[in-house]
Amino acid sequence: MPGFEVLYQAAALCLMYPDDGFRTRLPLLREAAPQLRVFADHAAVTPQRELAAHYVEVFESGHRDHSLYLSVWREAAPAPSEDLYRAHGLRTTGEEPPDFLPAVLELAARTGTTQPLTDHRDGLESLRTGLTSFGTPYASVLDAVCATLPPAVTAGRGVRLPRP
Repeated sequence: MPGFEVLYQAAALCLMYPDDGFRTRLPLLREAAPQLRVFADHAAVTPQRELAAHYVEVFESGHRDHSLYLSVWREAAPAPSEDLYRAHGLRTTGEEPPDFLPAVLELAARTGTTQPLTDHRDGLESLRTGLTSFGTPYASVLDAVCATLPPAVTAGRGVRLPRP
């Protein structure tokens, strides 16, 4: 899946908490990754405080099907570890665990390795579905990421659920 590095980097930035510098990056994100324009356009017209409150509501308020941590989703593959980052000459900041989706997207963007994303395709699809059902513009970010990956392998197994 080469060629999606810019999209992955932009998606990682979209899925981070919208800090003070977030709004200044929006024009670049919008131009660099047209697939993310729905989200970028929404974020551009939403007041900073409202955008931050929405992020907290979506990702930090205990919605079990909105987790940005790959280890939460029941998958056959283990979640990415510090060793994976080191194997590619990268280090995590330590602020978030290595299975934090924005970190994994940044890993894919910097190295071209999409294995952690494809290994957790079912969980990403479940996250996308949960965000879509919630009616959040963040769903469009997952739509764009999932569109770059091979189809989910859920046939006969049902939808993946987050761990209790």
